[in-house]
Order: sequence, then C-alpha cells, then structure tokens
Amino acid sequence: MNGLVLPIDKPAGWTSFDVVAKLRGGLKWKKVGHAGTLDPAATGLLIVVFGNCTSDSEKFMGLGKRYRGVVKLGVTTDTDDLDGQVTGETEVRWNVTEIENAVQQFQGEILQAPPSVSAIKIDGKRSYKRARKGEEVKHAPRPVEIEEIRIVELDNPFVTLDIRCSKGTYIRSIARDLGRELGCGGTLASLRRTEIGPYSVDDAWEIGEVLMHPEFRGQ
Repeated sequence: MNGLVLPIDKPAGWTSFDVVAKLRGGLKWKKVGHAGTLDPAATGLLIVVFGNCTSDSEKFMGLGKRYRGVVKLGVTTDTDDLDGQVTGETEVRWNVTEIENAVQQFQGEILQAPPSVSAIKIDGKRSYKRARKGEEVKHAPRPVEIEEIRIVELDNPFVTLDIRCSKGTYIRSIARDLGRELGCGGTLASLRRTEIGPYSVDDAWEIGEVLMHPEFRGQ
C-alpha cells in the first residue's frame, strides 16, 4: 500500500496535529498529514492522508464543508468561542423572528473577517501567536460562500445552526457576527464538522478503531 485516505472522527481536546502524530506512530507511516484543521475543542470529520496521498491534501482542502455549530448569544470572547476570555456580556432580548431574519443575512456570498486567534499568517507568523503575546490582530474581511444556513434548534441563549459553506469559512466568525447583528454579542459554544465534500462523519473512523486494523499499516 503506497497511500491511504482515512476520514477520522476527531474527539474534543485533540489538535489536528495530535491526530496525525498518533496515527503516524501507531500505523508506522513516514508521511502523514491532514486536509483541513479543526480547532482543538471542535469534534468531527478530519481527513487524514498517508504516503503518496499526502500530495492530494490541497484537493481535499478545497472541498466544501458542513458544520453543526452552537452559538451562545449575550457573550463575547477574545477568541470568538468559549475557550477564550470573556470580553462582554449583554442581556439577550430573545425574539425568534429577529433571530431567524438575522441568520438569513448570512446566506450566499458574504464578507467575513477571520478571528484574531487563527492559523492565518501575518508577516510569516501565525495570528494566534501574535494575539497570545498581546498584539492587536485584525484581519481584513474576505469573501466566503455560505451555501446553506439553517436553524436546527433555539434554546435561549443558544442557537444551533447547520451550515454548508466554502473553504476558508470560520464558524466562529459567524457566531460573532450573528451576535453583532442581533445587538447582543455572540460566541461559538460548540462545533462539529459533519461533511467534507462527499465524505461524511457518519462513515468516519474512531482513532482507536484505526489502530486495531493491521491492513492500514504502512509498508
């Protein structure tokens, strides 16, 4: 076997690199990579590529994504998720119609500023490293495509969204911007990636399962 592509269901608390390192050591492949980072707190689909298939990483990264995200309204943080420091709290005026209308503002092509804490490089240095050193980080808005965004559940102060989007979309930014649209602030409470192109998390492997299959070992 010269190459392998495995959809993995990443658990919470693991970085994408943690998954790669675990599978590299356990399956004895020299070349292992992943096609699209997931934040440590997020769960769900991570495509891991081995051997000759590592050259296909960019192809997988370019595929559309689907996420299930839970937004907490009334709270803002410096990372745009609950892992960060709280920067503001506001009472939520819970109005279902207003929330539904605000969510629809994100349908289609939109301009989105990435979170200050992200892997985007500024002058060769990751922005999250700059932010953690206390540097002010601001990213220019960039176009992304939200193919579909719909409300799955409303449970004050939480809004659960199902989102199909293009490469480069930050769900943390959608949470932040939805809160701004509603005038109360918002941050991402949880995130699960459910699809990458034709790949579904329903067909993904648990890390422990993969390590028990000798046919996945490198040669």
